[in-house]
Amino acid sequence: MKEKNIKVFTNKKSISKHKKIYIKTFGCQMNTYDSNKMTDLLYEHGYTLLTNNPEEADLILFNTCSVREKAQEKVFSDLGRIKSLKQENPNIIIGVGGCVASQEGSEILNRAPFVDIVFGPQTLHRLPYLINKKINEGRSQVDISFPEIEKFDSMVPSKVEGPTAFVSIMEGCSKYCSFCVVPYTRGTEVSRPFEDVLIEIADLSNNGIKEVTLLGQNVNAYIGKTSNGDMADFAKLLEYVHEIPGIERIRYTTSHPREMTKRISLAYANLPKLVSFVHLPVQSGSDRILSSMKRGYTAIEYKSVIKKLRESRPGLSVSSDFIVGFPGETEDDFKKTISLIEEIGFDTAFSFIYSRRPGTPASNLNDDVPYEVKLERLQELQRLIDKQAQEIAISMIGTKQRILVENHSKKKFLQNLWVVQRIIEL
Repeated sequence: MKEKNIKVFTNKKSISKHKKIYIKTFGCQMNTYDSNKMTDLLYEHGYTLLTNNPEEADLILFNTCSVREKAQEKVFSDLGRIKSLKQENPNIIIGVGGCVASQEGSEILNRAPFVDIVFGPQTLHRLPYLINKKINEGRSQVDISFPEIEKFDSMVPSKVEGPTAFVSIMEGCSKYCSFCVVPYTRGTEVSRPFEDVLIEIADLSNNGIKEVTLLGQNVNAYIGKTSNGDMADFAKLLEYVHEIPGIERIRYTTSHPREMTKRISLAYANLPKLVSFVHLPVQSGSDRILSSMKRGYTAIEYKSVIKKLRESRPGLSVSSDFIVGFPGETEDDFKKTISLIEEIGFDTAFSFIYSRRPGTPASNLNDDVPYEVKLERLQELQRLIDKQAQEIAISMIGTKQRILVENHSKKKFLQNLWVVQRIIEL
């Protein structure tokens, strides 16, 4: 997984009085969103100056990911590299948050006793309190509880720049796929109140945001309570966001095939601001493997969902997730995945070799596919996806596409994001 340094907004008039913060983010877009929320929150408590150098920081935070084993171990590797900073300056506060923190808890302190704070995805809003408690009591603090909606209720307004913004609308997962740690690290599905989401997006629009990406582990499972006590589903939320003045494009991620309802499919026909792109993880094209993964659908059901989406929005771009080498995967199972890819045609995909995660049902299965075979299958799958993406890109030559200028490129003058999730430079 890529790690990202998240921008912090500063008040240059009194910058010398401000404390420096270093945040390293691993994993998904939800973690990126959470890191931005941490910086917004900590800004109110004097941590307003970003540094890319942990040696300069007053506060060092790692926002972690536990989906892949390598991402988890990289966190402990990074902690080992900054151990000397704590020895040189005991006043530095070091915190570990995110899904590794939620999964490991106090075990992080056993492996890295110089860490001051351990907090989960659902308790990042308590970060200032945990920092103060550590300073006042001198003891490391651990809070990896699941207070559900409290996190959403405690967030400060976002500080934004540029034309795009993430908006978290729900947290957690209740699907319990056999290979996945998310339900155990982020909890079960909890949706934000309907009006709260709309108010945040309206505020973002008033601050110049043109495109919003609605975030959730299973974003299309959203079911938020309205002010009159009714429940609003994801399709209704899309309809209301579509009516907010100033918002010109709407994206969402990540969705689940089981939650892709007819109403959501029809939204692509009725809501022109909804970008012609969907990320819909399939994981495998083999019904036998999908059943072992506990995904809750068959390959033909997945293909039917894509068919309905493309009927509503011809030319819809599709990306997906794939896991190769899942326990018990045969050559025939893998070929069924290749066949599904060939039939659907994907613009891009995130593909991984199966990574055993402790505590998941799949961790009890015999990981019987040799690594060399897993690697060969991954490379074959990625070659096919790359070929399809290239063919789709070539087919668009000579067409007119609406673009959104996002920022200045290091190489060229402007960097833009195409409507079908392609980055171009001018």
